[in-house]
Amino acid sequence: MEIESTPLKDCFILKPSVFKDHRGTFLESFSQRRFEEITGLAMEFVQDNQSSSQKGVLRGLHFQTGAFAQSKLVRTVLGKVLDVVVDLRPGSPTFKRSFKAVLSDENHHQLFVPAGFAHGFLTLSERSVFAYKCDQYYHKDADAGVFFNDPDLNIDWEFPENELILSEKDANLPLFKDLSL
Repeated sequence: MEIESTPLKDCFILKPSVFKDHRGTFLESFSQRRFEEITGLAMEFVQDNQSSSQKGVLRGLHFQTGAFAQSKLVRTVLGKVLDVVVDLRPGSPTFKRSFKAVLSDENHHQLFVPAGFAHGFLTLSERSVFAYKCDQYYHKDADAGVFFNDPDLNIDWEFPENELILSEKDANLPLFKDLSL
């Protein structure tokens, strides 16, 4: 497994070794020991989540607040997504900066999203199955988000906005300037 830094502090792309033969493929999607050796971050995941979406579905930008802030390891099991993260940690040297990567069932890349980041993704294929490991349990009262198209964040989602499919919740998330961080 190869682990690469991104331009955002503590955020990494994981590229597993994929073994292919006439039967299909095999990969180790996560090794805690290898992750800790390379990143210096000790991670214990306690919850796995999975969603499926059709093309044009945008989920996010979501995060958990306070003591319930979650680090996540995300990947696309089926299909292709544009994955976006924003550093919302006020003391961070990369505060308010975003990073995006294409995650797919072909490249097998994963993104490690540290606690204190907002996260979202947009399905680019006809269908996607998206999985994420979390190091904290979900707490409804700590659930928060920021509007995906916030002008202060200036994220290019690389998709026609009139073709996006949003939940009512995501369409009504607050702007960055209205967050209490």
